[in-house]
Amino acid sequence: MPIQSPIYLVASGDSRLAANQTCWDAQNKLEQALGKALESLGHTIKRAHEYDEIKKHGFIDSQRMGMKVFANLPSDDVPLIVAEAVWQYSHHVLAGLTTHKGPILTLANWCGQWPGLVGMLNLNGSLTKAGVKYSTLWSVDFTDEFFVNKLKEWLETGNIQHDVSHVRALKQFKAIPDDLEKIGQKIAQDILKNKAIMGVFDEGCMGMYNAIIPDELLHKLGIFKERLSQSALFYEMQVTNDEEARAVYNWIKEKGMKFDLKDQPNDATDLTEEQILWQCKMYIAAVRLANDFGCDLIGIQYQQGLKDLVPASDLAEGLLNNVDRPPVKDRSNKRILFENAAVLHFNEVDECAGVDALITNRVWNQLGYPPETTLHDVRYGEDYDGVFTWVFEISGAVPPEHLIDGYKGAFSLRQPPMYFHKGGGTIRGVSKPGEVVWSRIYTEDNRLKADLGRARVVKLPSEETERRWRDTTPQWPIMHAQLLGVSRDQLMAKHKANHVQVAYAPDAQGAQKALAAKAACFQALGIEVFICGTESGLD
Repeated sequence: MPIQSPIYLVASGDSRLAANQTCWDAQNKLEQALGKALESLGHTIKRAHEYDEIKKHGFIDSQRMGMKVFANLPSDDVPLIVAEAVWQYSHHVLAGLTTHKGPILTLANWCGQWPGLVGMLNLNGSLTKAGVKYSTLWSVDFTDEFFVNKLKEWLETGNIQHDVSHVRALKQFKAIPDDLEKIGQKIAQDILKNKAIMGVFDEGCMGMYNAIIPDELLHKLGIFKERLSQSALFYEMQVTNDEEARAVYNWIKEKGMKFDLKDQPNDATDLTEEQILWQCKMYIAAVRLANDFGCDLIGIQYQQGLKDLVPASDLAEGLLNNVDRPPVKDRSNKRILFENAAVLHFNEVDECAGVDALITNRVWNQLGYPPETTLHDVRYGEDYDGVFTWVFEISGAVPPEHLIDGYKGAFSLRQPPMYFHKGGGTIRGVSKPGEVVWSRIYTEDNRLKADLGRARVVKLPSEETERRWRDTTPQWPIMHAQLLGVSRDQLMAKHKANHVQVAYAPDAQGAQKALAAKAACFQALGIEVFICGTESGLD
């Protein structure tokens, strides 16, 4: 059915005032360009909530505000666009969207400046989990042929169909090679028999509904949550002594990692040694608490609660995910905890990434591959030499093993003050070239599903890397990823999350083996598997 004007627009934002104020100009420009595009097609747009002269932005910045905005719509069947140029908290608008009956379009600008694409992908994943029907669209300037044609499609039918021909269900392939299938099945059987504990330091980071796996679905995998409190982590940091923190800091420096420290730093804007030492205490505290509760993996929320108390968790998180990391002893100073192993950590308590990391770690260890794995934001991307090359970035937490020159290639910068007012250092670096397997677990139709594919990480010229950093967030680690057989628009159409999980294989053949064994493990655990792109090695 053709859509009738006016089309109502809502814009979910951050809960942090500084972020909303800083990013408002980009959002305003998006809305102006979108308005012109709709006007050229004979439609008008109306904001469902006004610019706030006191707050100096026009975002929905809380769940309560979002509920009021939706309650004040003229009806629950009006056409609706959720437009995002920024990182946003999906729970601000999720309540209203779950009961909205009219056509919904999620939309973002193709720009790396602020994580608008990341915000839209998170909302898409959340709507998918909630069972809400929606269409989605993106554009650099809202004048390109792809955008205009797809917008017309939505205006004429209330729906958009994207090309997802790159996706095939695993069951459509021939059998996985026996040796790799046995590896995957054996790991699945071990998890189901012996179980695994996922330590969760407060669920629901930044409104990411899509990142919470319902217990009844998680239990079917043999994984059970240990619900921990960030206050326990904060307390453990207080009782960790300065000498232990200093030892961790010295160990990192001896490995060759550099820190951006000024002679007379301003704590509000610069990285300080005190911030780093608190991050080292968090690292020690996290290892000890993981040991206390017998956790196989842990996730720290940080962005609510801890952000007002201590520096960012990202430095600790990157160290935890590295096999070669500073040793942490138990409180009696007698035994090294998790020796010669990563302490698996899932950033922003993204439980889907956590399950993925656990299985990846076990599959890679069984294959004899370095098991370091991390998530990244699907942040941005452009063509380079005729090949679309993604910018994968995450907020400072990657295992140094993933970087060119490892620790020596890592440079710690202060986190952006608008997101992290307590500061803290990142693990900044460029991901090394090589073959990776990428994946994402998500919830749809009240079932766990997983997309898997292959990618090639490439080394770009330093000036191109620096440009991409300037266009996104230069404090954060970057990966230049070329997905095999998956275009930009295909990934955006199919991907159900802001995050993507990556792990390196020794070569292309090794990546095919790892993908097959991992797919077999997922399948044996009851996760519905989809293979994306080409060169998977499966027939």
